[in-house]
Amino acid sequence: MKNYSLKLKILLAAYIIVFLLLFLYSFTQIDLGLVISRYPFFYQFEKAFQYIGYFNRPLSTLLYLIILVLLTGLYVTLLKLANKKKLDNHFVWKIIIVGIILLTFSYNAFSYDLFNYLFDAKILTHYHANPYIHKALDYPGDPMLAFMHWTHRVYPYGPIWLVLTVPLSFVGLQVFIVTFFLFKMLMAASYFGSVYFIGKILQKLKPEKKLFGLIFFSLNPLVLIECLVSAHLDIVMMFFSLMAFYFLIEKKYVKSYLSIIFSIGIKFLTALLFPVAIVINMLQYTKKKIPWDILFGISLLLFSIGVYVESQQSGNFQPWYLVALLSYAVFLSHKYYVLIPSIMISVLSLLLYVPYLYLGNWNPPVPQILSDIMYISWGISLLFIIVYFVYRKGFLVNNKKTVKNK
Repeated sequence: MKNYSLKLKILLAAYIIVFLLLFLYSFTQIDLGLVISRYPFFYQFEKAFQYIGYFNRPLSTLLYLIILVLLTGLYVTLLKLANKKKLDNHFVWKIIIVGIILLTFSYNAFSYDLFNYLFDAKILTHYHANPYIHKALDYPGDPMLAFMHWTHRVYPYGPIWLVLTVPLSFVGLQVFIVTFFLFKMLMAASYFGSVYFIGKILQKLKPEKKLFGLIFFSLNPLVLIECLVSAHLDIVMMFFSLMAFYFLIEKKYVKSYLSIIFSIGIKFLTALLFPVAIVINMLQYTKKKIPWDILFGISLLLFSIGVYVESQQSGNFQPWYLVALLSYAVFLSHKYYVLIPSIMISVLSLLLYVPYLYLGNWNPPVPQILSDIMYISWGISLLFIIVYFVYRKGFLVNNKKTVKNK
């Protein structure tokens, strides 16, 4: 094992503690209609944590905010150290692995979508029906309906998601807790794979920015919470997308286009990348220089449009929509006008859960509060960019004057 400085050892210990706190906190949000374990010890554990989440909401909200502040503080600290070349790849991966191990076994605290994924596959494996036609409400005797939300909708995703999840449903043998953690493991593996391919892409295109990029994506509080805790399928979609991009850079076109088809077949959003992939393909064929920053910027813009459309269709913005944007913002994270809003908006988006944690519902005035939080996050991001731009310009001008005087 490497001998790290005391500062790095403290950082690693702090991350382990905060990951453990997030892991434990997630169980405060266990739905009141769900019992994970009936063993007396674990059952008492569940009830004690549920009491905090549902019957002591001010404390629950405070705990969440403390964890969010700690995650953000550690995240910014690591980014600064990486920018100063004071970290190594081994240290960062150690934190990532610890996060995966602990958070894979957390409860999906901030979203019920994971239950819908389980039930969509269950319609096929248990009820032998078509989830594109049938919905959870068609099976009123199923015990999962006691804690599910969105039971009125039919399957909204692509067929590849079923290809990936139906085998897990079979292996789970309809035992809820087994199937639940198999699905969580799929998300964790996709998170690991996404980070791996981000590192491979950066190693090819911007090796000096690789470590910074790994931290930027993998330890972003929003990515940790939405991908490892709440376990949204967006991370699986982005895993195949990033794999496709890497194979495209390597000129392995069959693997690349198969990967992007898999990605599109999960949630459709990554179809927006097809024009970018074709442009890269053409530039490679004609042996012209590829303007990677411009193409990554276009990818980011296309995803922004896609997220806006998705938000309009669903009726409101959801924090996990940002996973797609962050997956490509990482390749421009060395630019302050990408770095600042990425951090500000992703972290402030996690505040969208605060009104629900405190009030226990999404009734008015919560929708207005959520809207205000989003506007504030964009406004603060813009303000920070302007301040940094003015500071940077002034710093460069002063430097030039100093050099001239010398």
